[in-house]
Amino acid sequence: VWAQSPRYQVGVDGLSCPFCAYGIEKQIHKLDGVKQVKVDTGKGQVVITMDDGRTLEKAQAEAAVKRSGFSMRSFEQSHGREEK
Repeated sequence: VWAQSPRYQVGVDGLSCPFCAYGIEKQIHKLDGVKQVKVDTGKGQVVITMDDGRTLEKAQAEAAVKRSGFSMRSFEQSHGREEK
């Protein structure tokens, strides 16, 4: 049985290097209920997987992105299977 942990795709402007990725990862991991964070600097995208039964509000994601010095350009919940 596959777990359907909520996943979110967050587009981030200015995300271009591993150091940037580390900074944003660190801020997002501080949010309650975050299970996994994957950063794709090439696409300027962050995929956030939440613990089962937890959700992420757009305002929470935006605040974490802003604290790391970037601006959020998009926020959407994705409906794919969790990657193992």
